[in-house]
Amino acid sequence: MIAHVVYRQEIHAEVGGIIPEWASREHEVKLPLAVQQVLKEGQTSWRDLEAIAAAQGPGLIGSLLIGSTYARALAAAWQRPFIGVHHLEAHVASLELQGKPLAYPLIVLVATGGHTHLFQVLHPLHFQLIGRTRDDAVGEAFDKVAASLGLPYPGGPAIEKLSQMGDPYAFSFPLPQTPHPWDFSFSGLKTAFIYARQKHPNLPVEDLCASWQHTVALYLVDKLIKAAQTLGVPRVGLVGGVAANLYLRQLLQTKAEAEGYEVFLAPLSYCMDNAAMIAVAAWHKYINGAYTSLTEAPFAR
Repeated sequence: MIAHVVYRQEIHAEVGGIIPEWASREHEVKLPLAVQQVLKEGQTSWRDLEAIAAAQGPGLIGSLLIGSTYARALAAAWQRPFIGVHHLEAHVASLELQGKPLAYPLIVLVATGGHTHLFQVLHPLHFQLIGRTRDDAVGEAFDKVAASLGLPYPGGPAIEKLSQMGDPYAFSFPLPQTPHPWDFSFSGLKTAFIYARQKHPNLPVEDLCASWQHTVALYLVDKLIKAAQTLGVPRVGLVGGVAANLYLRQLLQTKAEAEGYEVFLAPLSYCMDNAAMIAVAAWHKYINGAYTSLTEAPFAR
């Protein structure tokens, strides 16, 4: 990697969630500046680029339109191939930034604010979706639980900070059940936390948060490991914004390694959405000639 620039949109924290219109406007203003900065830091120019890549979806359509349109315009102006990248496949590609060679096949849990997906990854260009959330995503559940406590957005780090001071076994939350063994459901867990808070006002909030975080982490890890066991895959991976949760990372490493599975974790600095993971995913498409038409529009879902 020659250079990497990350811009975090802090403007959403004051309202406790992402405002799509604000996000799009921030993209429009900051994206050209970020491109200029990364070329400067990399001491390179557009003439040295072999291709231009951008996320095609899923995600907020306004922000995707800004990024994709800008990238396609650069590709046309600079006469370079354009490569559109699936957002979730890019998160999986972030595992290649963790320092050791990534081996295939593996089962990967993508845990973000908007998605909770299980993929069987056979090679960098072959993904099989084997499980997904049936309602809230895990990151969304963290945000809603945090909001119920008056904690800041995003909620994951706030819940994790409180949990570090609590007892993860102080309260027992029920594990959700789904018709498909590798699907997820978080709406019930979110509601269970709110009811527990109301029913047990004297229970320290740190203990309640720690117990809820433990239940969520255990739920995710058990699904991931059982999917690997059933499919006979010897490796598991964890990516996405929720993958930055240290309790979840440690629980996965402990339980998976005890079962003899090799564990791959997205580096903490590349768990949130970032350009580096888009570039890694795009590289595999580039070397295989899998270019994207300049007329292909981004998609929200």
